[in-house]
Amino acid sequence: MLAAGITLDEIPYWREGTLDKYTPSGDYVVVKFSRWDFEKFPGAEDKLGTQMRAVGEVMSIGKNYKEAFQKSIRSLEKSRYGLGFVKDFNKKSLDELMELLSEPSSERQFIMYEALRKGANVETLFARTYIKKWFIEQMKELVELEEKIIAFRDKTLPDNLLIQAKKDGFADRYLAQILGRKEDEIRSKRISLGVNECWEAVPVSGVENAAYYFSTYNAPDKVAVSSRRKIMVLGGGPNRIGQGIEFDYCCVHAAFALRDEGFESIMVNCNPETVSTDFDTSDKLYFEPLTVEDVLSIYEKEKPEGVICQFGGQTPLNIAAELARAGVKIIGTSPETIDLAEDRDRFRKMMDKLGIPMPASGMASNLEQALAVAKRIGYPLMVRPSYVLGGRGMEVVHDEEMLKRYVTAAVGVTPERPILIDKFLENAIEAEADAISDGTDAFVPAVMEHIELAGIHSGDSACVIPPISIPAKHIDTINDYTKKIAVEFGVVGLMNIQYAIANDIVYILEANPRASRTVPLVSKVCNISMARLAAQVMLGKKLSDLNLKNKVFRHFGVKEAVFPFNMYPEVDPILGPEMRSTGEVLGLADSFGLAYYKAQEATQQVLPAEGTVLITVEEKDKSGILEVARAFKKIGFKIKATEGTYKFLTENKITVEKISKMHEGRPNIVDAIKNGEIQLVINTPAGRLSKYDDSYIRKAAIKYKIPYITTLAAAVAAAKGIAAFRQGHGRAKSLQSYHAEIK
Repeated sequence: MLAAGITLDEIPYWREGTLDKYTPSGDYVVVKFSRWDFEKFPGAEDKLGTQMRAVGEVMSIGKNYKEAFQKSIRSLEKSRYGLGFVKDFNKKSLDELMELLSEPSSERQFIMYEALRKGANVETLFARTYIKKWFIEQMKELVELEEKIIAFRDKTLPDNLLIQAKKDGFADRYLAQILGRKEDEIRSKRISLGVNECWEAVPVSGVENAAYYFSTYNAPDKVAVSSRRKIMVLGGGPNRIGQGIEFDYCCVHAAFALRDEGFESIMVNCNPETVSTDFDTSDKLYFEPLTVEDVLSIYEKEKPEGVICQFGGQTPLNIAAELARAGVKIIGTSPETIDLAEDRDRFRKMMDKLGIPMPASGMASNLEQALAVAKRIGYPLMVRPSYVLGGRGMEVVHDEEMLKRYVTAAVGVTPERPILIDKFLENAIEAEADAISDGTDAFVPAVMEHIELAGIHSGDSACVIPPISIPAKHIDTINDYTKKIAVEFGVVGLMNIQYAIANDIVYILEANPRASRTVPLVSKVCNISMARLAAQVMLGKKLSDLNLKNKVFRHFGVKEAVFPFNMYPEVDPILGPEMRSTGEVLGLADSFGLAYYKAQEATQQVLPAEGTVLITVEEKDKSGILEVARAFKKIGFKIKATEGTYKFLTENKITVEKISKMHEGRPNIVDAIKNGEIQLVINTPAGRLSKYDDSYIRKAAIKYKIPYITTLAAAVAAAKGIAAFRQGHGRAKSLQSYHAEIK
């Protein structure tokens, strides 16, 4: 409004008449807490400074600071429900803790908490951290109350202490942990005392009768409920690596679909960056952590007909089974089915029954079992802990020594939580399919082909719709397998399945009966609102009612991942099975090459139209580099190469200029990058057998903002992209005009 020339005294405001008279009001406290994912970047230093390193954030609201602050901790979804007993900070001495506090880090609040427990005083902590004394005093009061509670670990907790703990924001789950009890025991005791979450409204500035809601244990309930039919949608919580706004997209479209179907939509989320936390996306927004305690309270207040868990990524799925046990009706795919897809043993048996090939695999709870599995199926292996999202802890293992190292380092491996070991399919093309299923039938709008080969996490790999190199027979097989699995599982709603094509066989890698990060991508490229349709199916419609059919389109959509490596200059920017991207972009064009070029441009890795390309690849990639070098030569690029690559390309009659590596003297690669002599870097990481680390090449490319490529598949795509770009961009087209051409 202001940009259009309207002034503050002309904008109506419900409280003071016009917006120029606005004064803040509201009896509540808001806390923002950042979410960091340092563990995703081996070698990254957990240090905070002037360079932002957070990947997301949460916001929490309470009637006092303690309540809001503790609520923000449990909103972060780091498996922490309070400030104490995080990592092993409580086992460290006060001197060690004070030493850790000398540099700001993502763990600073948790370290301070344990320092206070060990007897640090407010003055000392202020002198070390410069955090205002008032905040430290508030934290000290929390520690003192917690110590009083812990004294009753083997006794009955007095009612007044439980009531005070709830007023100060202690979660049921955290109280259960420190008292060695079960969460539902604490919940029952609390409810028997009449201590329940109550709600208050936060009015929205400048909009009449608009508000969102927060819970508190410090005030009576002031929020009315309607008698309409309602459905609750659980959001995705804070953005993090592996889960971001793609799940928010699904939640928002689900809310729109519920509204269109005549239901009151109730959204629960705690991420202020999202569209789902806009007050007008749903009929009612609860700005709350996604924990069993908070969701159950809202469910019991609003009494919806059911809860949708499969649109918010792993966050709601982690609590779905507990909610179901507490009597919550989960709409769509059942928690049992979700569990079945996670349980590799049961999943394999189902694939055998359906006759769908899977890479050979096994499970191990200790090193002995792991070595036996490796002996049976042969190296290389893909190993990972069970129950992960975003490829957490996944690794490709090439030999016994690496396997021993992995198993020794794996934390929390038990017979209930074993390590999963799969045969790693080398040089396999990876593909994935999203499907909508109503339990008896399934619809697959598109198959996506990954540009990087298997071994790169699907969230980090560029991919293209429609596929450019997968034969029609394999696409038919993927469609067929996807439908079979969705129906066999009894999926109601969305499902994502990942495949690998090796030796002319389509293998299934994994199936996820939930919304995936590619749903917005497929929806936009194919002009089909998958989340909306899935919500309709979950409410009881059949696919046959929705008149869905596969369409033919001439354009290409390329997704490219966006990485935060410029924030982590000390980290080697290579890709692997553990996801590291923090977002993604989509390039649309009438040819694959141009769509790929546009996607790179959107990530701010603009491919050069001319100049010199540096090629340095490891031994196993030599055969594939010929095609890349010829493609770049054809479009007029000069090539510089390091000794091994230079020798190989020269033998194959390609004109190349030799360049030195850093340990071979000067001028070398880094000098050439610094001096602007290189416009594009193609460097596949040297294997572990290499004597010299070449990560400095990739780090230099990032530092001097030179586009770099670490896989051969992406190098081939880049050559096609540059060739297409040089033929001309054509006119920009709106998304609607691409959609209008779909037949």
